[in-house]
Amino acid sequence: MTDKPIVVIGGGPAGISAAQTACDLGAEVVLIEQRGFLGGTPIAENYASLTPHMRSAEEVVGAMVERLTASTSLEVLLDAEVTGLSGEAGAFALDVAAGGAVRTVDCASIVVASGFRHFDPGRETQMYGYYEYPDVIALQDLEAMLKAGDVRRPSNGETPKRLCFIQCVGSRDRHIGNEYCSKVCCGVASKEAIEVREAIPDCEVFIFYIDMRMYGYWESQIYWPAQERHHVQYVKGIVSEVLAKGDKLLVRGEDTTMGRPMETLMDMVVLSVGMEPSAGTRKLAGILGVEQNKYGFIQAANPPLDTVSTSKPGIFAAGAALGPADLEDCASSGAAAAARALSAARMVIGA
Repeated sequence: MTDKPIVVIGGGPAGISAAQTACDLGAEVVLIEQRGFLGGTPIAENYASLTPHMRSAEEVVGAMVERLTASTSLEVLLDAEVTGLSGEAGAFALDVAAGGAVRTVDCASIVVASGFRHFDPGRETQMYGYYEYPDVIALQDLEAMLKAGDVRRPSNGETPKRLCFIQCVGSRDRHIGNEYCSKVCCGVASKEAIEVREAIPDCEVFIFYIDMRMYGYWESQIYWPAQERHHVQYVKGIVSEVLAKGDKLLVRGEDTTMGRPMETLMDMVVLSVGMEPSAGTRKLAGILGVEQNKYGFIQAANPPLDTVSTSKPGIFAAGAALGPADLEDCASSGAAAAARALSAARMVIGA
């Protein structure tokens, strides 16, 4: 057993899973989180429920946090930020700014679980009017409404009668450099569409998509139920712009199935925004000296069978720090990274 702790950077689902696994395997763990609370994006962005099982995000993540923080081999540093690194595998020294002071944390190995950020749909183009029209919102905005049990048009407080989702906003887009699929957006949109239909039965809900990408069991869990039980209308097409027309939103594009132009009026438009590396991921990669891929995520060193090692021995990564990931990916890769981090530490000490 190493006499130095394992450090986990990031207190979201991947980081919690990593810290819990390391504690369960008998390691001392220091968990560093830049926010003032644990739980990551599902808590920070007020997620209503988790895709695809639709369990309460607050309850599920809260239970993870409660179990972890009951561990006697865990130290949690909140409102904390890594500012420097020295040493090597088995004998790292991390500089951590917390509580107005900088302390050095000696550790054997490190797991980076610094998460992601939602794509800013107004950053590159205003074709969808995210900052121009209050009734154009993003997936995480609708999540917060669903959690509050109050889905209304921001412009006038009315309950929407027609609502649509636009897929692949900030993903699969070569013009902005995000050629990759963000993996979860189709599933999240379908889940939210079901929830809108359940909350507002007389609201017509549409999903405009390039391709629907439902991997694993998601097709039977949320895609077909959305259509067959909840009557969500999927339209294969490309939306080119969203404009104001009176107190409605005019959605223009092409129905690619029918091969003809499309125009339709909506009360609300929900942009299915993709995932990008968080600012913390980009910054940590530089501080820790680990390679990034061309999109800014941390590069796994030996894929496909070793998905958590980085280019620097003793440093591992998990969850959306590595690329677009769903919550199951985060939980499993967090556990894998912790096991590898502990194994690497013991090998160094044994040597």
